[in-house]
Amino acid sequence: MSAAESSSVPEPDTATTDAAEVSGHAGQLAVAAARAHGVETLFTLSGAHVFPMYDGAVTADPPMRLLDVRHEQTAAFAAEATGKLTRVPGLAVLTAGPGVTNGVSAIAQAQFAGSPMVVVGGRAPANRWGSGSLQELDQPPILESVSKMARTLHTAGDVLGGMHDAFTAARSSHRGPVFVDVPMDEFFNSSSGPAPAVGATRGAEPDSDRIDEIAGLLGRARRPVLILGTDVWADHADEAALRFVEAAGVPTITNGMGRGVVPGGHRLLATKARGQALNGADLVVVVGTPLDFRLGYGVFGGKDGAEPAQVVHVADSPGQLSTHATLASAVSGDLTSVFEGLQQAFDRQPQRPDWDTWVAELADTVRVATQRDLGLLSAEADPIHPARIYGELVPRLADDAVVIGDGGDFVSFAGKFVEPKRPGGWLDPGPYGCLGAGLGGAIAARIARPSAQVVLLLGDGAAGFSLMDVDTLVRHNLPVVMVMGNNSAWGLEKGPMQMLYGYDVVADLAPRTRYDDVVRALGGAGETVTDPKQIGAALDRAFAANVPYLVNVITDVEAAYPRNTFGI
Repeated sequence: MSAAESSSVPEPDTATTDAAEVSGHAGQLAVAAARAHGVETLFTLSGAHVFPMYDGAVTADPPMRLLDVRHEQTAAFAAEATGKLTRVPGLAVLTAGPGVTNGVSAIAQAQFAGSPMVVVGGRAPANRWGSGSLQELDQPPILESVSKMARTLHTAGDVLGGMHDAFTAARSSHRGPVFVDVPMDEFFNSSSGPAPAVGATRGAEPDSDRIDEIAGLLGRARRPVLILGTDVWADHADEAALRFVEAAGVPTITNGMGRGVVPGGHRLLATKARGQALNGADLVVVVGTPLDFRLGYGVFGGKDGAEPAQVVHVADSPGQLSTHATLASAVSGDLTSVFEGLQQAFDRQPQRPDWDTWVAELADTVRVATQRDLGLLSAEADPIHPARIYGELVPRLADDAVVIGDGGDFVSFAGKFVEPKRPGGWLDPGPYGCLGAGLGGAIAARIARPSAQVVLLLGDGAAGFSLMDVDTLVRHNLPVVMVMGNNSAWGLEKGPMQMLYGYDVVADLAPRTRYDDVVRALGGAGETVTDPKQIGAALDRAFAANVPYLVNVITDVEAAYPRNTFGI
């Protein structure tokens, strides 16, 4: 906008709110709508197209927290992680053009993971549209395929209701990201409207006949397995799920933010016996996660001449039910109602099944696997085996710790060895598999859980996407412990390429890079560790430092995570 145009921008109004009406400029109205939906922090990187949102945050009563980052992707990833951790939509405000496109990967991740968030984009002024003003780009068409909804709020009068609609959509099943943009000139204009009336967003009641059908399948099963995924947490069904698991006595595997719903060490948690459980099951009930590559596309068992397992899929909304897998039954709806209905229907079964032998077999496998893992977790290898890091880290994690994974092989080891004690304490990229989310997740976690340990697990490759945002942690006084498995390579690609071609290219990074020096230069602290015996002491210093602290552990590039799938 030119100097002449900017001189005609009206003075900001002070938004006023009573039981019936909200008034102010469009930025204030947007903030009022966000606050009505429980938003406490606005994540952003400064841009003139969205100045009214900042004024709206500053002049709100009380002011809304502004958290500015060094790359728009971090703002969007922080909003996405906030939605995951708090189950209230996160809010990212991105300036027009490249500000918005820099956030696309995080928005796509939210779409794949079902994370509630709203992204507000700046937009070139409507009164100049088509003239080639700065960063003039029609953004909603770019976002339509990776969001629940993408639209332009064309006038100041559209903003209050449009933002309310955006937050309502983001937090309703199936949850996900919503994008809106507002023309710059309209952002400065004033309007008024009814204060948003925010009600509960509980999902639909599940079909009782389908519930009875699934209970019947469970009642007849001899070797059932239950899988709990992210939407169990997102749908506030974590407590109901644990009650059902314990009352029914069904062996359970968890993934995504379903981790911790059944606490680590629980007698029915069979994650460490995953292979035996899924290959030997005659019924697999999958709740709150897609039947994607992480779950063999919904095909279990059937090896060595055995019959494949029957599969049941349960989702929070009809559109999330599998259309590619062969299902014995399926149901969608509010997941708490699903678990409560299943428990009641299961209790009505004419005869309670005896799963004691099956549970004992899986528990034995868990014990054997746990004992076997001790060798890796205490390995004295030089270079350091990445598992040794978890041997030192896991005993130091509090029950309420938030653990964030941003990396390939190194974070895969975390999935094997870190078993959360509580739900809502594990963040990974989900099925989209996007690197660079870690710093945003760490920022969000430190704000959402101010008294908890926050541990960011970084691959050295992943760190290159966002490590500059340590500056954000420092400026906003957000202490986080960062633990890096530094194998000086793109480990997730190096091994498979060697397997396929007998060589690898573009898979190596500079050896033993001192990423801790980068963190120190940005105002944090850290150290490099090359001796496995020093890892524990380094972690203790990191937890005690009360500043962003990176423990940069040099690991063995040959110690690759053993995997059965490459995600295709």
